[in-house]
Amino acid sequence: MARSKSFFSRRSMIACACSLLCGNTMAQDGISISPTTTLGTVTVTGRNEPVPAVGGWDLPIGQLPFQAGIFGAETMRDAGVKRLSDITRLDPAVSDAYNTEGYWDYLTVRGFVIDNRFNYRRDGLPINAETSIPLDNKERVEILKGTSGLQAGTSAPGGLVNFVVKRPLELPLRSAELGWRENGSLSGAVDISQRFGANQAFGVRVNAAAEKLDPKINNARGERHLFALAGDFRIGSATLIEAEFESSRQSQPSVPGFSLLGNQVPAPVDPRINLNNQPWSLPVVLDGDTASLRITQKFGTDWRATAHLASQQLRSDDRIAFPFGCTDPGASPDYYGDRYCPDGRFDLYDFRSENEHRRTDALELALHGKIMTASIGHQVSGGVLRSRVRNRFDRQAFNYVGQGNVQGTLMTPADPSLTDENTNRDEQSTEVFLRDAIALTPKLTAWLGLRHSRITRDSVRTDGSRPVSYQQSFTTPWLAASYAIEPSTIAYASWGQGIESEAAPNRPRYANRGEALPALRSRQAEIGVKGSYSVPGQELTWGVALFDINRPAFSDVGSDCFSDAIAGTCSHQVDGQAVHRGIEVNTGWHNGHWTLQAAAQWLNARRSGSADATVNGKRPPNVPAQTLKLQTRYDVPALTGMSLNAGLVAESDRMVLPDNSIRIPGYTRFDAGLRLVQTTSSARLTWRAGVDNLFDRRAWRESPYQFSHAYLFPLAARTFRVSVEASM
Repeated sequence: MARSKSFFSRRSMIACACSLLCGNTMAQDGISISPTTTLGTVTVTGRNEPVPAVGGWDLPIGQLPFQAGIFGAETMRDAGVKRLSDITRLDPAVSDAYNTEGYWDYLTVRGFVIDNRFNYRRDGLPINAETSIPLDNKERVEILKGTSGLQAGTSAPGGLVNFVVKRPLELPLRSAELGWRENGSLSGAVDISQRFGANQAFGVRVNAAAEKLDPKINNARGERHLFALAGDFRIGSATLIEAEFESSRQSQPSVPGFSLLGNQVPAPVDPRINLNNQPWSLPVVLDGDTASLRITQKFGTDWRATAHLASQQLRSDDRIAFPFGCTDPGASPDYYGDRYCPDGRFDLYDFRSENEHRRTDALELALHGKIMTASIGHQVSGGVLRSRVRNRFDRQAFNYVGQGNVQGTLMTPADPSLTDENTNRDEQSTEVFLRDAIALTPKLTAWLGLRHSRITRDSVRTDGSRPVSYQQSFTTPWLAASYAIEPSTIAYASWGQGIESEAAPNRPRYANRGEALPALRSRQAEIGVKGSYSVPGQELTWGVALFDINRPAFSDVGSDCFSDAIAGTCSHQVDGQAVHRGIEVNTGWHNGHWTLQAAAQWLNARRSGSADATVNGKRPPNVPAQTLKLQTRYDVPALTGMSLNAGLVAESDRMVLPDNSIRIPGYTRFDAGLRLVQTTSSARLTWRAGVDNLFDRRAWRESPYQFSHAYLFPLAARTFRVSVEASM
């Protein structure tokens, strides 16, 4: 089992939070959130929003020619967001992609599942998201929508996620929070910031959290904790040194999905059932340590240089009683390879991959500034990013142990024998980038971006067999133009590319085994308009974007792609395209006591040009064609500090199989809550209460097609939550 490196136990952390509450030594979060964003803006276009680090320019999102969702810490607390996948309730472009209790999160953005290895950033530097990422020490989460070749050397199209770490504040902060969530989850957290020394040159911020996990799912109890420390040192007015560290651990059994029963979609099941309920079931343990150092040097008022170094080290024990397919002797058919048997039975496997180690190191050197050429202004940045990935694994178990059923009543013996090899991986990449925003006129701006990447990738089985090694170089351009119709309204058009790199597995069945595919170059075109309007007592933000993403698809094509009995019967190759076209609209409105945030996406996602004619013209599995996310708040005038809020999530049907022969219906879910702020002479108390899935709706929430298998995950049961935050 992976070793814990917690600085505080769960019990001591909760005790610490309680003592702070009793002593009235808390402070507010220190993040200024306007009334129009406290309920979770979906796509933020307001003039007062923070500058998104994921954007690449030192400009608010309202002035940038692309769409992004920005979710601050206060916004996430009000909405009950505890993990990354909870953001799917706020943004219509973001949906679930095999999200379950006790495991790491997957996201689909604009219909594409983004890659946990390549589509995630932490303060702008690459990280691996094959772990549980705590949000307690994150100031905000940013989601860039569209291809990300401007920001990443290799990445899946759809979007890029960036976590922004909490840093020391200008004013002192003392804050503590206690929370409860059904069935009996208990959490405690503290957030402390202080500046010291002459001219307040030194700053320190501490975030710590602990939680006993007891969700409304059977056999899924666990725990998690976090300790994070961030500091900075101001050397005069021109030099800033920032360092930070976080250590986290989560231990909890994961929850596998249900599936089709033969050719039928079963009625939604009791969401409390956990099919990972064998006597030998063990928790998934996810440990993570991350540290970074950033030095910023200013040169005058217009130029600065940055050196940013980060290292992430992950350790995990991935273990589950895993349902996969069903053998049904004497029946016709006698094997269901991608679903469960009609009577609810399934084949059960003892899966264990313990002592996994993943390490990502990155160093970025960059220069940012403003220049004038004749009468044309430029906001430019350029630099180099060097990153290295090293993943090491032991042998793993994936052993058939018998059959289970969807009622969770059949028990099987364990078989932890390490019968299968794993794959070790190494990667090195060097990326050189240049960005320029050119003010052609006071209203017209041209945006140019270019990134050249060189990657080296190596993989080998844990027994030394099947080595694969290759190198690739490629350049990804990005172009845009924006026009300020009014000072707070812009229209824009953009075009960009992204790259994915893929190699054929080194197995006998592949005629091209071990060979790198040509760089898979996706393209996105987007046009949009966004703006804001403000008068005393009333604010309005809005945006409309139309996008078109074309991504080369790759798959196994041949006469036998499931067996190595005969060599050379299959080829891993580019196989047509995935084309996703859509429109996203959003609006935020505040007038007096009312605040409304609403956003919707219509998506036409289709596959074309595939050797498998059954998928051409069809929708991808697990992608809703229409989504609507709504948040509203009413500030009760008769009760100062009291606000009532409600949320709605509505999604259309999803396909279960690639040939679209089976689908699950859409659903609508309502959430509700309240917030009460009490201010005394010594402290500020913020009480929050909420209920998710207010009407206890039973539905299938998502239908991921993973590992060539159809899975179904139910909508979570109605869940109550309460918390109190004290600050000063």
